[in-house]
Amino acid sequence: MQLTTVRIEKPEEINFILGQSHFIKTVEDIHEALVTAVPGIKFGLAFCEASGPALVRWSGTDEAMIELARQNALALACGHSFIIFLAAGFYPVNVLKAVQAVPEVCRIFCATANPTEVVVAETEQGRGILGVIDGVKSKGVEGEEEIAARKALLRRFGYKL
Repeated sequence: MQLTTVRIEKPEEINFILGQSHFIKTVEDIHEALVTAVPGIKFGLAFCEASGPALVRWSGTDEAMIELARQNALALACGHSFIIFLAAGFYPVNVLKAVQAVPEVCRIFCATANPTEVVVAETEQGRGILGVIDGVKSKGVEGEEEIAARKALLRRFGYKL
């Protein structure tokens, strides 16, 4: 077995969701879940087929996000994995539960805009995702000043009253 990391390539401000599912209809079902959860959403989605022709299947509503999804899925090349890129102004917090509710979705590895590396194992059979490195190493524990800044940020975003 070989272990490697694959860096997710994307613009800094773009969020993505990386997950695993079990069936080719994942592409259509996740597409439907996204457009139902957030009307007008702009996204790209790609799914790595795990058998047969083993193609990267794709869908979406935004060409740039679709291209990001296709390129990153092909770089990962891990069976039954999917990746969703959300255009600027769209966020995982608004669609994550809808994606998780898709019957064939098994797990979500991450939902982030952070720099991310995916830890991949490769055997003679194929490739699979072992986990993700999402962002940087923790630098300490927040104090009163950082707590106040966190709360202010959430209110500025409109997530808290």
